[in-house]
Amino acid sequence: MKKIAPPPTSPSHQGFSYSPEFFEGLVDSALAHAKKLGATHAGAEASEGCGLSVSVRKGELENVERNRDKSLGVTVYVGHRRGNASTSDFSEKAIQQTVQAAYDIARFTAEDPMAGLPDEADIATPEYQREWRKTHDLDLFHPWAIEGQAAAELARRCEAAALKTSPRITNSEGAGVSAQQSHFFSAHTSGFRGGYASSRHSLSVSPIASLPGKNAEMQRDAWYSSMRCADDLASPEAIGRYAAERALSRLGARKIATTQCPVLFESTLASGLLGSLVQALSGGALYRRSSFLLDSLGERVLPKHVDVLEDPFVKRGKGSSPFDDEGVKVQARKVIDAGHVQGYFLSTYSARKLGMQTTGNAGGSHNLSLTSRLTHAGDDLDAMLEKLGTGLFVTELMGQGVNGVTGDYSRGASGFWVARGRIAFAVQEITIAGNLKDMLKGIEAIGADAYNYGAKTVGSVLINRMKVAGS
Repeated sequence: MKKIAPPPTSPSHQGFSYSPEFFEGLVDSALAHAKKLGATHAGAEASEGCGLSVSVRKGELENVERNRDKSLGVTVYVGHRRGNASTSDFSEKAIQQTVQAAYDIARFTAEDPMAGLPDEADIATPEYQREWRKTHDLDLFHPWAIEGQAAAELARRCEAAALKTSPRITNSEGAGVSAQQSHFFSAHTSGFRGGYASSRHSLSVSPIASLPGKNAEMQRDAWYSSMRCADDLASPEAIGRYAAERALSRLGARKIATTQCPVLFESTLASGLLGSLVQALSGGALYRRSSFLLDSLGERVLPKHVDVLEDPFVKRGKGSSPFDDEGVKVQARKVIDAGHVQGYFLSTYSARKLGMQTTGNAGGSHNLSLTSRLTHAGDDLDAMLEKLGTGLFVTELMGQGVNGVTGDYSRGASGFWVARGRIAFAVQEITIAGNLKDMLKGIEAIGADAYNYGAKTVGSVLINRMKVAGS
């Protein structure tokens, strides 16, 4: 697939208004003022984000947006009472007022014995970070110095490729380019100091296919590419053609009769199943007793051939980081080993509530992958359709019908009916239902067609049986 060659970026101009040294000074000023007021502990983070977003529709420029945001957030502890406040004003007076506001909130907040900064033993100290960087390079920052006109031209090429794919691609909801970058510096009084810059860029298009006739049918689909570095984005032509092919494949969709059958989730959707698993194993849901996987440590929640790996150290990974949002050290680990839960996703607070130790997941998970020990290199989508045999191949989900407490799952869907391992016809206006406990344990195969969606990577997932409600 052809890659985009982004314009060269001068290393002396990264597009930011503030330097890391300036942010470090802001944070130190806030912490010093918190100590002066009598805070037991305090933390602060200064950040800045900027970028460009451009959209076109039917070749015409629609929007050009430039964004620039900045913030200083302060958290103050008075004993086990916590208060926080933020400001976008970096003046000395505003900083002092923000710290004072956080301090006042803390003084009048109910005491929580679990509230507090991470334990010193868990912190990614400056010394730890220096040693860590000798062996790790996450390579997260690749600013894209693209201007509005050049971005609009990329979007036009993407949309034009979609419209040229077939005469049945008759319209478009538009194409867009986004180039975003940010940096931050954070510190707290338990010994953490650190920060870094990162970037995220994307290119997308949404074409519309239609059939002629009095009651003309129209189907829409979309595709995109999102990467840390613009060099890694798929070409606009490849994105446009694939989005058009997806829209065309949906023409002639119809309902099916209500049935029970195996269901294959396209890789783009399978990350949602992994997301539901992560939520159920997250500290907040567990200590509130609002998870369908309570007390599951050591228990089997997936088939024995399935593993879940967390790796914060993937180069250019969208979930990569040398530490979590609290400055706690992170590590690569198997969250699920042979179907059995080896660990939860815990912040300092949720870990204390559960009588456990933080796993370095304040702010979320880091580069998760769902894999099967039964997967072979040749298990592409065609091979997965053969494994499905006769059943439903789901390519789009609608609604929010997932109950994290009970695990009940019910969502609108569309996709394709598969007969004897081959796509027979497109399907729409159906609902798929089950319970996540059964669905996760019913995973029969995971494809080699791995797709990265944010911080999650997973191939297509075949579940042995679900209810499908149709006509």
